[in-house]
Amino acid sequence: MTLFKTFPTRRQFLKETVITSAGLASLATGVRTSSAQQSPQAINIGSRRELFVDNTLIEKLVGGATTRLHHPVPREVALDHDEPWEGTGSGYHSVFKDGDRYRMYYKAWHIEVANNNVTTNRHPLFLCYAESDDGINWVKPKLGLHEFNGSKENNIVMVTGKVGPLNVDPGHPAVFIDENPDVPPAARYKAIVRSSKPNGLLPFQSPDGLNWTPMTDKPILSGLGAFDSQNLAFWDPTIQKYRAYWRIFTAGVTTDKEWKPGGIRAIRTATSDDLVNWGPHSDIKYVDSPHEELYTNQIKPYHRAPHILLGFPARYIDRNWSQSMENLPAHEQRKQRAAGSRRYGTAITEGLFMASRDGQTFHRWNEAFLRPGPERAESWHYGQQYIAWHLVETKPTLTGAANELSLYASESYWHGKGSAVRRYSLRLDGFVSVNGPASDGNEVITKPFVFDGSQLHVNFATSAAGSLRVEFQNVDGSPIEGFRLEDSNLHFGDSVDRILSWKNGSDVSKLAGKPIRARFELRDADLYSMKFEA
Repeated sequence: MTLFKTFPTRRQFLKETVITSAGLASLATGVRTSSAQQSPQAINIGSRRELFVDNTLIEKLVGGATTRLHHPVPREVALDHDEPWEGTGSGYHSVFKDGDRYRMYYKAWHIEVANNNVTTNRHPLFLCYAESDDGINWVKPKLGLHEFNGSKENNIVMVTGKVGPLNVDPGHPAVFIDENPDVPPAARYKAIVRSSKPNGLLPFQSPDGLNWTPMTDKPILSGLGAFDSQNLAFWDPTIQKYRAYWRIFTAGVTTDKEWKPGGIRAIRTATSDDLVNWGPHSDIKYVDSPHEELYTNQIKPYHRAPHILLGFPARYIDRNWSQSMENLPAHEQRKQRAAGSRRYGTAITEGLFMASRDGQTFHRWNEAFLRPGPERAESWHYGQQYIAWHLVETKPTLTGAANELSLYASESYWHGKGSAVRRYSLRLDGFVSVNGPASDGNEVITKPFVFDGSQLHVNFATSAAGSLRVEFQNVDGSPIEGFRLEDSNLHFGDSVDRILSWKNGSDVSKLAGKPIRARFELRDADLYSMKFEA
């Protein structure tokens, strides 16, 4: 696999991303050095948390060491979309924490399959809202904002229809808190929904996340995509701009007048200063991944390491009719759906994981992050395992343990009174680890880096017999006195925040600002992340 490089385009790192050891000397002496004299480049990680979700920091894996993708653990159903204004096609969830409250937004839609027909006209598309005190137990408040069947006793926050000159489709929503430090209180919450005729996206703003007004009188990014998915935008604090990611097809025509998509479903991006006026667009690329249909993208900065963008796209794959397809659950329902459109019966979706440093090139793990799981009547179908945008931190499942990450994914699409969203949990930073088996000689050696701080904190886990040791090296690979592998204390346990130490203690401040490498020895152990702190 091609190693992932460090991208200096993210504005926060313009002055700190890559430094050579000779360059550090020249900063101190004022003497310039020729390229022939310069040492290998050093990545300035400062005091930020670094995850091993790509190969940015990894120079070499030794012995049986490898990078390992981890998988969320299924928990309880967070919400059933079984109200009359919701239904079996509800989904496209947005989830975020807002102070002490967790917020969830989603499309409300109903799909009926009967007499070999698929109908979707029981009610218009709505944008609905739920909330929680802990991210685990969710309620649908009766907001009294919009009428459905003669009553406002519902949780609808946006309806399909005309808003001034705009044709609003709230059934393809993405909602977020705008973290732009200059955003006025009246625009603290933002929503991106779809426009119909003309096609494009519509940015809305709100002071409370419930009452919405449009920011434009015409669609943004019009004509630049298909938009028939959950399209999204957010404030990226690293580049101090808004980013958008939206659905395209790689071939064919997807205009207001003609809908003949071709190629595969893919993702396009652009940046903006104000969510209204957008710069040049580009299609996102992958380090080492095949061409596959990606239905959603779910990209956003990771809250514990916001310089890293994490995405959880849904992989869409049509497996066609076969003996295995006929053995999957709810075969008769599958055939009924296929009578309306074959892919409704033969397509399957699941969640993937990817990461990027520059927002355009992603390291995408080709193995599924969230598989369809055990065969049940409501599983292994098109519409399952669409991961919500985005993950949040919640209290631990096990009392006394560290907080964990909660992700939410759709299930029961097409089934019963309404689809559902299930919560899944994952350890903090627990997407990918560098893993060493229960044998000797397993190591990960980093590329040269420069740090700020006086202690090294790691997120790691071992077995009772396992261990982790660390050595600091000069750029040429020679051990640094006092920080050799044999000087390292033997660390074992399972902690999201362990301070590493050597025989002379844990203080590493004398190495701060100098290009070094780290050599981790892993025995039946996983290393998830590292961070230097004062």
